[in-house]
Amino acid sequence: MYLLLLCFGVLAGVTTVLFGFGGGFVVVPVLYAVLVGVYGADSALGLAAMHIAVATSTCVMVFGAGLASWRHHRAGTVPWGQVRPLLGYVALGAIPGAMAALVLSGGWIRWAFVGYLALTILDSLLRPGFTQERSSRMRPLAKPAAAALGLFIGAIAACLGVGGSVMTVPLMRRRGASMTAATAAANPLSLPMAIVGTATYALLASNTAPLGAWHLGYIDVRACLVLVAGSWLGIRLASRWIGKIPDRIHAKVYIALLCAVLLAMVVH
Repeated sequence: MYLLLLCFGVLAGVTTVLFGFGGGFVVVPVLYAVLVGVYGADSALGLAAMHIAVATSTCVMVFGAGLASWRHHRAGTVPWGQVRPLLGYVALGAIPGAMAALVLSGGWIRWAFVGYLALTILDSLLRPGFTQERSSRMRPLAKPAAAALGLFIGAIAACLGVGGSVMTVPLMRRRGASMTAATAAANPLSLPMAIVGTATYALLASNTAPLGAWHLGYIDVRACLVLVAGSWLGIRLASRWIGKIPDRIHAKVYIALLCAVLLAMVVH
């Protein structure tokens, strides 16, 4: 089980630094499938599998998004002028998002995750612009739009444990960003959501999820540590490719990865 998680942790690290996923699109479906497969769907851990997967993914993101943000910052690819206005609102939105995840059923969260992915894929494929060549110059957001979008991104990302990539990358692309700049922006925007969401999952679920000594609320501490180790290795391996993938190929691979995760969640 933990060797499998380590391998997928490496994949999470690669997708975090190159696509801004924050690891959630790898960690959530994999950990959900592992918990149900190992412990059974009717066990305490199986029944709480989706909540554990979302909470643990959010905790892993604190490390992954933080390290990936630093790597992109050193490479000079983070569009900080676009990122800073959104940071505080993303953190605020994460609080109600994480609280909502605690009261919703695991099945509802799973299908919300699936629906969220499907809509994003359709939007990226059907609306013109996402796969077209872009520069690194972006049109800035107005303050009211930044506030509304930041709150929405934080709430949805924390509720589903996926980071903000699926909203921030298409948003930045529509505003003229290259894939390198768009994915670089997704990581620092995922970080405040991950910190606030992790604290919320740990504190509010501590008395409602008696799942064992290695659980902090819904966070599976052992799985989190293994995934973090794999994520560190993946980020280190993939950092050499920052800014080197052709823009149109980068965009198409991003959509293909979303399709793969969607299929994994539907099958399980």
